[in-house]
Amino acid sequence: MADDYRRHDFELERRIFEIDNKCSCLRAEKQDDDYLQNASAILEKLKGFYRHGGESLNLSKLLQDYTQVILDITFYEENQLVDQEFPEDSSPFKIQQLLQDLTEPEVLVARLAPGQEVQCVLGTELLECLYWRRGALLYMYCHTLHQRKQWIKKNKDTFIKCIQEGVRYLMRMLQVRNTVKLSDGVVLHDSGASILSEGIFSDTHLLTMMYIGEMCFWAVKYEDCSADPTDHKEDGLQFRDIGTQILNKYVNACEGPLQGQGWNTENAKEILSILQ
Repeated sequence: MADDYRRHDFELERRIFEIDNKCSCLRAEKQDDDYLQNASAILEKLKGFYRHGGESLNLSKLLQDYTQVILDITFYEENQLVDQEFPEDSSPFKIQQLLQDLTEPEVLVARLAPGQEVQCVLGTELLECLYWRRGALLYMYCHTLHQRKQWIKKNKDTFIKCIQEGVRYLMRMLQVRNTVKLSDGVVLHDSGASILSEGIFSDTHLLTMMYIGEMCFWAVKYEDCSADPTDHKEDGLQFRDIGTQILNKYVNACEGPLQGQGWNTENAKEILSILQ
């Protein structure tokens, strides 16, 4: 057991030094990037930990710091893709690489902390962020592809698969925290209790709902145009139902407890009129 832990710990140490090299190369492109600077600072701390024997830092804290490095570096790389408007030739490979990088922290937890819940090791906010970033990346990619009508005609199955994967990640993000039940004795104003009871804990949760709704709309639009109505049904995602449920919750929150706080519901209502 101890040998297994040391082997995996060496693997993490190797990854830290590998990603440090990657960070250095990216910083050569843009030295003043805040996210790369933050990643570099954390990596220096992690390398120092291993240089001093690797015995003083809590495993959970070590994995949390490593996860933050991953989030910072991939954020810089995502921004490059967005600025380049997702080049057709290179984007599929680059997106899969980013998704793999953003999945790695969960894989490392499973290897280094077997039997422990990922959420307990990384914390709620980091785990939510990992799901959010993967889902949001696929949303942005699909949003760009949605403008390329000729591409979609030739690659509709690929487009639908990207939507499926993105919706799943965003739904997992919404499911990380348990909703707060009003009967739990939580003392809040009525509006706050209502929002929490619906699983809405931040602006990002609301934005996630809107992203899911839009992606479900795109999927329904192109599924309805399919020559074979059984296409894409085998994986179990019911886009029309999911989009309707999520967007109704979004509209009810924005026009109820969050009314007057700047959330627009026009697009959500327009999509609902089509989905329902």
